Amino acid sequence: MSKPIVAIVGRPNVGKSTLFNKIGKKRVSIVEDMPGVTRDRIYMDGEWLGKEFTMIDTGGIEIETEDKILSQMRHQARLAMEEADVIVFVVDGKTGATNADEEVAHMLRGTRKPVVLAVNKVDHINQELAIYEFYNLGLGDPVGISAANAMGLGDLLDAVVASFPADAETEAVEEDVIKVAVIGRPNVGKSSLVNAMIGEDRVIVSDIPGTTRDAIDTHFTKDGQKFMLIDTAGMRRKAKIEMPVERYSVVRALRAVDRADVVLMVIDAEEGVTEQDKKIAGYAHEAGRACVIVVNKWDLVEKDSKTSLRYTEAIRSELAFLQYAPVVYLSALTKQRVPRVTELVKYVAEQHNMRVKTSVLNQVLEDAVAINPPPTGHGKRLRIYFATQADVQPPTFVFFVNEAELMHFSYLRFLENRLRESFGFEGTPLKLVVRNRKEKEDA
Repeated sequence: MSKPIVAIVGRPNVGKSTLFNKIGKKRVSIVEDMPGVTRDRIYMDGEWLGKEFTMIDTGGIEIETEDKILSQMRHQARLAMEEADVIVFVVDGKTGATNADEEVAHMLRGTRKPVVLAVNKVDHINQELAIYEFYNLGLGDPVGISAANAMGLGDLLDAVVASFPADAETEAVEEDVIKVAVIGRPNVGKSSLVNAMIGEDRVIVSDIPGTTRDAIDTHFTKDGQKFMLIDTAGMRRKAKIEMPVERYSVVRALRAVDRADVVLMVIDAEEGVTEQDKKIAGYAHEAGRACVIVVNKWDLVEKDSKTSLRYTEAIRSELAFLQYAPVVYLSALTKQRVPRVTELVKYVAEQHNMRVKTSVLNQVLEDAVAINPPPTGHGKRLRIYFATQADVQPPTFVFFVNEAELMHFSYLRFLENRLRESFGFEGTPLKLVVRNRKEKEDA
């Protein structure tokens, strides 16, 4: 299931990042009373009335500007609008409608996307009359809000959720099909890898970044197992875009990751792990997807007997949160080691769905506690009564304890390592939940 994408746009300094943070309930975007602070799109998941979505915070849109950074921000905002299912257009209720707002509104009408008009900085009842002038923008009923004071956000989110596509939460896929998202920066060889895996040129391949315009679902069967490959675009091509294409590779990956069981994180062997790779891989990790790291173009690297070892160490260092993900070195062009990919996908999908018997789990837990006793704090020692597996995809374990606050993250990491040593779980993240015993008794 792919989460709907909500882009928050508007001219500089109208409160977009403040609204973004309030909806997400955490401070992610930098908020400062200065235009241009948010210079890159930032992503965060939100939820309202049981419906989940992904928000994109954009830099301010300057319609007429020769400033290079502001011009780049405008390009980013345009891309976010193209990829969004719903657009929230934020304007300043204190300043009133400006010529720049009218220009942005004209741009938005051209997208043919649902637009929710949010009039920000409406902090008092006597300011509510100010929202009526924004009807002139021709974008429907304005919603008066105060992002700083969290006023009117319920009405705003009601309008946003009501604008979601009707099919945003439904996707019929056979249960025995492993859905695989092929993600990574533009021009790392994602489409070439898809073609090599299925054995035919079903996806257009070019060395021009951005050739793949949309996510393409490709079905094939190997050794009796059905797969669905989701090849994601690095960006949607726009004529004469001056920005480096690496900035545009995340939005397409978001949808693919949300729909996938297993993620193939493709890295260019010649360039190594980049900051953009970390962003894309980090989203897959936080989404709880199984992962295989694919180092493509390995045939172009000069090698000695220790090259792959050094490369793996560098990957583990740069992508420390993906220690559990297996790494495969291949060449999609020559098809060297490509068959290994489907083997690993099938294996990590099984690990992603693995269940452990409660009795066996607690025996491992008992041994772990004997080796390394739980920590103490405030004169108390943490006591772990028992654990149980609550879910799969990813495997989720609940530990019932006397005082959840005493569970230090380092001890939780120790328990995770013991679970991996005992059961494997290669290629999948683990979710560990700590609850006081009374919470179970109250349930």
